Amino acid sequence: MEIPSISGLYEFVIAATAESESVFIQYWQQFGFTVGESGTLNAKGANQLYGINSDLRSLRLYNQVTDRSLLRLMIWEKAINEGLGLTPLKAVGSRWGTSLSLDVFNIANHAEDAIAAGLPVYYVPPQRNLINRSESFEPFIQANPCVHEMVLIQPLTRQVLFERHDYTIPNSGIVNQDSHFKGSEFVHVGLIVECEHEKLDFYDQVLGLHRAVNNRESKYGEASRRILELKGPENGEHMLNYYFTAPLPSTTEQPKTRSGNIEVLRFEGSLPNKLNYSRPGCLGVCLYTMKVRDIESYHQRVSSSEATEVTQMYENEFGEKSFSFVAPDGYFWTLLE
Repeated sequence: MEIPSISGLYEFVIAATAESESVFIQYWQQFGFTVGESGTLNAKGANQLYGINSDLRSLRLYNQVTDRSLLRLMIWEKAINEGLGLTPLKAVGSRWGTSLSLDVFNIANHAEDAIAAGLPVYYVPPQRNLINRSESFEPFIQANPCVHEMVLIQPLTRQVLFERHDYTIPNSGIVNQDSHFKGSEFVHVGLIVECEHEKLDFYDQVLGLHRAVNNRESKYGEASRRILELKGPENGEHMLNYYFTAPLPSTTEQPKTRSGNIEVLRFEGSLPNKLNYSRPGCLGVCLYTMKVRDIESYHQRVSSSEATEVTQMYENEFGEKSFSFVAPDGYFWTLLE
């Protein structure tokens, strides 16, 4: 049977308080996002779809891309906890959004000044990562493809931001040139798991995503060690990389690299478990959504899988047919039509 189509990442979802709404919107405008539609759910509807007995109001924000990699702001009347807060990336339950910026060092300047002013910020300065560097590389003569990437975590936001040098990917990271930080949509989102390799089969074998990277051990480069605070295998810790994208268009067409992907980092070691702080009802980054065609078929597939807490189908706050579930790795997801 042909697997119904799925979008890859549709929304990166953050919950905030009503008091912080205006500051939240102003903050994301600096990265190129603007407010689109809004919607509400009463406590009964929110409980049916998200498992939270609280009234809900949501806003959907767009950058230059409108069919994927959007930002949703959830405002709960009664949030259940403070969320991930300043927890570093390396924790089970950790979620973050990765975006391109043409001015990473300007963002770094702001982060350092925010810390100096006593604001709550967890920050890893820009680190340089080389990309396919040949051994015969000649400085100033050949192209020098690399990125500078940094981590910026605040009580309600978790971002990895990177700037490309000497290479481009046209459909992945479409920058809003009018924004202060020259920011793009979310190129991918991340999550950290501490589970068996087979648990991740759910994403391609049930949801139909394309597994572009599979169980590849980290190279433990200096930049990656700093970004993720990796101890490395010499200290009994292993990190395996997975990367899931929207399904390939066909077996013959050359796929185009685009944004809206899901990066999964699987750790073999001992990590703090924060899954109860990164699901709907929690403040901060709490949910990823994906858009599907033939949602009834998807509901049947997910219900017959190892997923748990599978809801019935209900209209979400934007009037879209949706259902939620917890994947075998422990992460909460919502699919919408």
